[in-house]
Amino acid sequence: MITSQDDLHNKLTLDQNQDVKQFLTFIMADEEYGVDILTVQEIRSWEEITVIPNAPDFVKGVINLRGTIVPIIDLRRRFAIPAIEYGPLTVVIVLKVKLESTSKIMGIVVDAVSDVYSIAEHEAKAVPHLSDSEHAQFVAGLVNVGEKMVALLDLQKTMDI
Repeated sequence: MITSQDDLHNKLTLDQNQDVKQFLTFIMADEEYGVDILTVQEIRSWEEITVIPNAPDFVKGVINLRGTIVPIIDLRRRFAIPAIEYGPLTVVIVLKVKLESTSKIMGIVVDAVSDVYSIAEHEAKAVPHLSDSEHAQFVAGLVNVGEKMVALLDLQKTMDI
């Protein structure tokens, strides 16, 4: 039961905080992208992988992660960003992605991990419709964090091979 103005303020603050999610952000081509941290299984340094013949060009191959075969997607290729040589900051972010009626473990190769931000869902803005580019569908929303803008990824669309 709310008995005072302070109680009302505390309840409203709690209600507003319930839609806050944490996002792991990473860098690609000097832009920052984010994924829901609850989807992140682990972050691994780049290692050699097994190439799969006839896979889409953005699928680098697979790794064996403690008995689970994990497909690895190069997000630069997926987003049609020019490729760079992998360096010491290049990492694979292993994610648990819900696709259709099942969940799959998949990895994404990114230039570097950046930070973890707590972001209220209502702060995310829709992506402006600029063209019919299929790459715009991979971004679920945009959010300002300080002086920079972070693109929040729609993992279902991004990871759909």
